[in-house]
Amino acid sequence: MLTIFFIFDKKIIMENVNVSLVIPVKDEEGTLETLYEKILEVLESLNLSFEILFIDDGSTDRSFDIMKQLSQRDSRVKVVRFRRNFGKAAALSCGFEKAKGEIIITMDADLQDDPKEIPKFIDLINNGYDVVSGWKKDRKDPWSKKIPSKIFNKITAWLTGVNIHDFNCGFKAYRNEVVKNLDIYGELYRYIPALAYSKGFRIGEVVVEHHPRIYGRSKYGWERLIKGFLDLFTVVFLTRFLKRPMHFFGGLGLLFFIVGFLINLGLTIYKYTTGALIGSRPLLLFGVLLMILGVQFLSIGLLGEMINNVTHGRKKEYLISEEIGFE
Repeated sequence: MLTIFFIFDKKIIMENVNVSLVIPVKDEEGTLETLYEKILEVLESLNLSFEILFIDDGSTDRSFDIMKQLSQRDSRVKVVRFRRNFGKAAALSCGFEKAKGEIIITMDADLQDDPKEIPKFIDLINNGYDVVSGWKKDRKDPWSKKIPSKIFNKITAWLTGVNIHDFNCGFKAYRNEVVKNLDIYGELYRYIPALAYSKGFRIGEVVVEHHPRIYGRSKYGWERLIKGFLDLFTVVFLTRFLKRPMHFFGGLGLLFFIVGFLINLGLTIYKYTTGALIGSRPLLLFGVLLMILGVQFLSIGLLGEMINNVTHGRKKEYLISEEIGFE
């Protein structure tokens, strides 16, 4: 693969970039220098052209100043600073938009992901996979995080049909065309393999070494797990019914309507064959309620079909305060 370098005022300008690293950062001043050195050691040994994109997601410590210094020292380091904390999905979306690499690798900035694993991801991408997800098989986290994560991953794999072990792992690699065709918002970043799989991309997995956190503290707790399960239902709907909402809402509506209709039909036959009064029977009200729900769900399905036929773009969910290192 041909890579052309032009040198002006000691700045290296790359026409082609082999690898882009996208790294969301939120208050990681203690790790950034070490992370940069480790990345440099690995990627320079591979003789690949690369860029490092740090996305500062509203840090309140010295993280931005450190990243700015790294960019001034090395033109391959680029920094985007958000006006406030918009979340990891927004940081990844921004990084994906600006990344120029043929292969895009995401990793966390807390040094729990080891840059020495990067060649494994690149090898699998070069062997035909479109997305490669890391698997923290020997996870260095307390049981209070590991057990809920295992349950979450089992359920997610079952519902999405993507047979990987660790959806939450931020250490992933993608072909450029994958990230340019994904719309990541809210908390959906952990479901990128499922979203990519639904578009026909090939998903792979690789075991990665996981280190215990040394600096700072984890920014995720039980709240994240609850949000994750809620977002899982969103992903299942997006991947299975986004283009055919009537199949989901219409199916439920038809089921409710038929059950309600049969209940009321049975009561009507009972009334005319026995002469009994049915107006005060709770079962009659239940049947009517089911029929009303059925009509409502069918109406929602029709509205969904109409909305699906209206083309509109999603607005960016972040505001950039400053960009450093971009040409």
